[in-house]
Amino acid sequence: MNRIKALVVDDSAYNRTIITRMLESDEGVEVIGIAIDGVDAIAKTLRLQPDVITLDLEMPNMDGFTFLRWLMKERPTPVLVLSSRSDSRSVFRAMELGAVDFLAKPETRISKSIESIRDELVSKVHAVLNLEMGKVQSTIELISSERVAPPARKEDDELVEKSPIEIVAIASSTGGPPAIQAILTALPPDFGAAIVISQHMPPGFTKSFAERLNKLTPLMVSEAAAGDRIVPGMVLIAPGGYHLIVRKDRTGLSTELVTRSPGDKYVPSADRMMVSVADVCGPATLGVVLTGMGKDGVEGVTAIKRKKGQCLAESEESAVIFGMPQEAIRTGTVDKVLPLGKMAEEIVIRCRSGRGGSGSTAS
Repeated sequence: MNRIKALVVDDSAYNRTIITRMLESDEGVEVIGIAIDGVDAIAKTLRLQPDVITLDLEMPNMDGFTFLRWLMKERPTPVLVLSSRSDSRSVFRAMELGAVDFLAKPETRISKSIESIRDELVSKVHAVLNLEMGKVQSTIELISSERVAPPARKEDDELVEKSPIEIVAIASSTGGPPAIQAILTALPPDFGAAIVISQHMPPGFTKSFAERLNKLTPLMVSEAAAGDRIVPGMVLIAPGGYHLIVRKDRTGLSTELVTRSPGDKYVPSADRMMVSVADVCGPATLGVVLTGMGKDGVEGVTAIKRKKGQCLAESEESAVIFGMPQEAIRTGTVDKVLPLGKMAEEIVIRCRSGRGGSGSTAS
């Protein structure tokens, strides 16, 4: 059996030891080298040619960002960032440079805390092994081309044209943050629907993710809190560690946050969010499944279609990890499959007309 060759890059000897131990606890992974900074990482990458790299961002001599820029230009390789929650903003900058996913570093040196990320780390290493780096680079190019000053937001007293779609519910996992950014930055300031997002992400990172998106898009983006009112032009991101549920009463739509249970596989759960949206919005629901591994979203798109709503899925052409979109497509409930670069346009068309644009539909 060919083992996955991993390079561990971290300026902390303690972290290098622990990460190496966690990776090599899986018989399918071999740590072929360690590097103490970006300069060392470049040399080891050229000499050892790893399949996957775990990367610390804050290092002396050459930091992780500079190394990422070099890597994506010279030898594109899947990178998993290990970051502290206190430095969560840096993670999304790294993903814009080509990192495919991240994990939260344990906050203490207590053995139990450190080992808690072992299974997730090993799972992500296996998941990113065979992804096509060309797709990662295409997403980077897409968000780079859209990085201009966002159009002025609508003032509170300005009317937004009512959309036949009340809520767009988006599901994503590995590779999701840049994909979500690409969609939101391409939407117009008068977008007439609300958006709720379940991106698989640990606690402590979703707030920074929302704040970053809020600066880049003409829509109001925030991390969801319990009891938030949901209105057109608003984007709410499920907080890490919670499920985002949409409720409806006489005053309109609002959010409920549900804490994770021990048996929950995906947190936040796109399925739970999408099912709740379908229940309260029915045919005025648009579900969107983006890149990610696993099956989260399958129950969601099925529920949306049962309630006469619409569903879109990202195509294999652009999805960094095609797992989630593929599983959604297999249900037969997806109305249209299209690449990331065309997703925002299709969402706008459906939210303005209630029906899709021309082009290929899902089989």
